Amino acid sequence: MGVDPDVTTPRPLEPIHRRGARILLLDTAGRLLLLRGHDPAGGRGHYWFTVGGGLKPGETPRQAAVRELYEETGLRAPAEALTGPIWHEVTEFPFNNRWYRQEQDFFVLRVPEWTVTPAGLETIEQVSIDGFRWWTCEELESTTETYYPVKLPMLVRLVLEGGEA
Repeated sequence: MGVDPDVTTPRPLEPIHRRGARILLLDTAGRLLLLRGHDPAGGRGHYWFTVGGGLKPGETPRQAAVRELYEETGLRAPAEALTGPIWHEVTEFPFNNRWYRQEQDFFVLRVPEWTVTPAGLETIEQVSIDGFRWWTCEELESTTETYYPVKLPMLVRLVLEGGEA
C-alpha cells in the first residue's frame, strides 16, 4: 500500500534530476528484502523501499545496483548476476528538504539466504535507514505500512511467475 509523498515539502518548479538503479533481492522462499527508512527532515514517518540508489558519474545502472547492494546489505554480486532491467519508472519524491525526480531501472537478484550487514552506508543513509525485513507478496498486499514503489507486489509476482514487468 504505497502512499503519496509528503505534501509538507514544497515541490519546486524544477526538481533535482537523477538516475537510479534498484534491486528486487529475492530469497529462495520468494521473499523480497526491503529496507526501512525515514526522511531525516521529518514529515512522512517510516516507509519501506528496495535496495538501490543513485548512479555515480560514469556508472551504468547495473554497476550502480551492485555497488548499492554491497553498501546497503554487505552482499557482493557481479553485475552480470543481475536479471534485467525488468522495469523502468520515473518517480518524484521529497527527501531531506529537497525534491527529486528520479529515473530508475529495476533489476532482480536471487540469493539462497542473506543476513544484512551494511558495508558502506553514506552518512545520510546511516541517519535515515533504520531496519530491514524480508517480505512475502501476501504480506506486502495486506500491510498498512508504506512502501515504494506502489507496484511492488505486482512486480514481485511477475518475477516469481517468470513473466515480464
